[in-house]
Formats: sequence, structure tokens, C-alpha cells
Amino acid sequence: MKAWHDKLHCERMPQIKMLDKDAAGMKAGMRMYISTPLELDSRIRVIPSGECGSVAHLRLELAQPAGADVTCPLTTGIFLRIVAEAAWEAHVTGQSLDTVTPFWRVIEAASPLARKFACPPDFIARMRSEERP
Repeated sequence: MKAWHDKLHCERMPQIKMLDKDAAGMKAGMRMYISTPLELDSRIRVIPSGECGSVAHLRLELAQPAGADVTCPLTTGIFLRIVAEAAWEAHVTGQSLDTVTPFWRVIEAASPLARKFACPPDFIARMRSEERP
């Protein structure tokens, strides 16, 4: 099985696809952006300490500059997991928290996505709490 770091650094290119039918709250004819794990990683890294974003806001921030109407919710969830797992993997192997991607600024501890991670949800809650001004 590939390490999370390797999944993060895969050689994917962003894509835009035209939706041919309604799906997941998106309408046929919309332009859907499919990001990459590294692009999500970069976006999360610029969120300042003490601030939290949402997955919905992140998806909007990705779609607009790409000229798309929406960002794919499925691939965004998959790529967020890759980002979080790679950061957690780096942390548990010795990298300090101030050098890993602060995925806890986007993913809430109580979210279904957080329950899939190797890191415990209480870690996410603790990091959010510690960063609050």
C-alpha cells in the first residue's frame, strides 16, 4: 500500500468537467472542478492559526479561480483525507506540528470525514481549541 505522502505527491492535474446530469446538489450543465491533493494542501497551509474554514468554503475557493461553478465534493473529501493522513503520518514520525499541514483548520472533529482518519478526533478538537485567540 502506498504511503499517504506518496498519495499526496501524485502527479495529478486539475480538471474541469461539464456535468451531464444533476448530482450531489449540483445541476446538469455546471462546470465542476476536480482539484488535486497538493492543491488542497497548499490552500490549507495558508489558513492562519486560530482561523477555521469549512470544506464548503474551500470548495468555493477552488472552483472560482478555475472558472468552474463547483468543486467535486467526492474528490475533495478523498483529497482532504490524503492531506490529513499525510500530515498525521509526518507528525507521528517526528515532524513538528508547526511544519505539517494544519488540516484541523478545515475538518471538524465531529465530522464523518474526521472519524475515518488515523488521528483521533479529539486531536482535531484540541488543536482547534489551542489555536483559538
